[in-house]
Amino acid sequence: MQRTLSHFGCPRFNSSVLTFTTFARPLATALTHTTSHHPQTLFHCRLSGFPIRTHSSSSHPRTEARQYNQIDFAPFASMDASKTAAVSIDEVASTLKTLGLDTVPQAPNTYPTLNPVDIYRSHITEELVKITGIDAKIVYPLLAWTTKAENGDLQLAVPALRQKDKKADAFAQEIVDKFPESPLIEKPVVKQEKWVGFFFKPAPLTSLVVPMILKSGPAYGFNMNLGLRDPADPAQGRKKMIVEFSSPNIAKPFHAGHLRSTIIGGFLANLYEGAGWDVYRMNYLGDWGKQYGVLALGFDQFGSEEELVKNPIGHLYDVYVKISKIAADEADQVKTAKAKIVELKEKSENTSALEADIKKIEETGVDQQARDYFKCMVDGEEKALGLWKRFRDLSIEKYKQTYARLNIRYDEYSGESQVSEESMETAAKLMAEKGVTEDSEGAVIVDFTKHVKDPKKDAKEMKKLGKAIVKKKDGTSLYLTRDIGEASTRYEKHKFDNMIYVVASQQDLHLAQLFKIMELMGHTDISTRCQHINFGMVLGMSTRKGTAKFLDDILRDVGDKMHEVMRSNDDKYKQVEDPVKTADTLGISAVMVQDMKGKRINNYNFDMDRMTSFEGDTGPYLQYAHARLCSIHRKVSQAVSDIPSDLSTADLSLLNEPHAIEVVRQLAAWPDMFLNTVKTQEPTTVLTYLFKMVHTISSSYDHLQVVGSEREVMLARLALYGAARQVLNNGMRLLGLSPVERM
Repeated sequence: MQRTLSHFGCPRFNSSVLTFTTFARPLATALTHTTSHHPQTLFHCRLSGFPIRTHSSSSHPRTEARQYNQIDFAPFASMDASKTAAVSIDEVASTLKTLGLDTVPQAPNTYPTLNPVDIYRSHITEELVKITGIDAKIVYPLLAWTTKAENGDLQLAVPALRQKDKKADAFAQEIVDKFPESPLIEKPVVKQEKWVGFFFKPAPLTSLVVPMILKSGPAYGFNMNLGLRDPADPAQGRKKMIVEFSSPNIAKPFHAGHLRSTIIGGFLANLYEGAGWDVYRMNYLGDWGKQYGVLALGFDQFGSEEELVKNPIGHLYDVYVKISKIAADEADQVKTAKAKIVELKEKSENTSALEADIKKIEETGVDQQARDYFKCMVDGEEKALGLWKRFRDLSIEKYKQTYARLNIRYDEYSGESQVSEESMETAAKLMAEKGVTEDSEGAVIVDFTKHVKDPKKDAKEMKKLGKAIVKKKDGTSLYLTRDIGEASTRYEKHKFDNMIYVVASQQDLHLAQLFKIMELMGHTDISTRCQHINFGMVLGMSTRKGTAKFLDDILRDVGDKMHEVMRSNDDKYKQVEDPVKTADTLGISAVMVQDMKGKRINNYNFDMDRMTSFEGDTGPYLQYAHARLCSIHRKVSQAVSDIPSDLSTADLSLLNEPHAIEVVRQLAAWPDMFLNTVKTQEPTTVLTYLFKMVHTISSSYDHLQVVGSEREVMLARLALYGAARQVLNNGMRLLGLSPVERM
């Protein structure tokens, strides 16, 4: 059922079959929950980059339920935009001076201490400006990465320089001929007649990239300056971003659409945090509506406190299914009786008994009782609200536990219940005053086709938007009305610079209507700051009977499968500190990577065998690549006792093999890849890069032996693989994965 039409609370997605475990020990009954983190016992499970707060378990994952408390997965929380450069500009200048450059090339809005390729682009731009006389603002953006190594590291599309008085092929050759000897760049070459390819000299690149990674550590590749209101004056503060994601309906299955929203939304929040934005994570729950009346009736008839304590989510879901079946049976009885009445009236027979049956069901059946119960909630009846608050709080507590497994956290658990009647009434009044809405057969609607300002520009858009109902004939406000009121309230409270709704593509029309209505109301200060990040569907997650599949069950099954794989290598299995937790982490990585591999808008098939394989581009393979890089340092430490703590001082000139050079080139690209990801907002941008990088690293192992090599060569290669591990770790953390050190 569509988000805007659902009678089950907050319909962020179409109904499906994946359910979140949602109930646990009650919390306080405050309506709006903000996350608070309390000291807890830290259980280290050999996860790289941060500790996971959890309860240990020595049993097999099938036989004992796992619990995971809320964690502080904040990969960028400790970064200060004014202090993120672990490498100083003086250090960069010193390195460049040894190479033959007296100054650090730095075009406007570039960061040579954070991104080594900025140095190369700036240097090439300086030389091209001297050769061509073309403004640097035109040249710099045209220096792009190549897709094939034989075309260079960076390339210039000469036609894009727009020199009408020169033929592109001749101009390309002129640039190559006039380009001077450079300490950083090989002699450029003409490619495909109209392109100029620039190749980085390997030794200078290595001397810049590897130390920068080793010194920057978890900050390498990220740029906290991007989120500053004024990069020249950090005191002006950071821009504010709200990311609304996950948004499940309480008392309904947490399905595949919510899983995708959770994974993608968590990634986007990390992305903008890594870019220096002040990110506010919001979970807008479907926590209001008649379904709470249904659940209350069901719990009264079928509920068990003992079962609730033993298995809260399973029990309450069973209760909901049972009472819903009664409601469905009653609806079928009414339908059958009405059909029978028509038949009897045609025969002029008495229908009073059937009419009495219908009246009884309509007045006392589950549907009407649920409506009456919800009216009590709306009217503020203490007992009804008390049970609703309990269900809501139980849900949020359990959400936190499962979100923690996915490295997801929230600043606020909001919801439909938090939207005030006042905000909706204010919005309705303003829409009427501005002529946005109109009456239509007793309902209040927005007919977008009547708001065309320029037939040549927006007629097609308005026709596509069609008509939207904001209030039904009975006076009930629909979800669109709540969204309008909520958007205004959020802006008043947070003064956000951008707000992202991570919602399935089935809701494209709804969100487009919302943004356009805000614009028609005169709230362009809000509408222009809002963005809908959409995504496709997950296919193949139904059971054979089409019944609900709980998210925790999915994660457990995938974790169990990974555990079986780990057990197949007994020697390595014994070395893992906590194999159950590691298997769980691998399973979650499998699910998340499969979800993020393709473009967001694409549908994909949920394939457990494929996602848990170590063959191909999967989550387990990515984790294996990280664990193998970690093992290199362990093996060297076991073989050699005096490994220096600072490997950036190693003789990196010894990394002159083609495989080493190719690894360095891949590592140098990470900061640019991060910037590109901010533009694409696609997790697959990161994953495609990471898989390409780990394939390059994997192919280098046979050629770059570490243990057993001469000491200086060993240290140089150890520095290289240490830098590679750091970049892989940084990319995985950005995606929301927990990198493992052993498996």
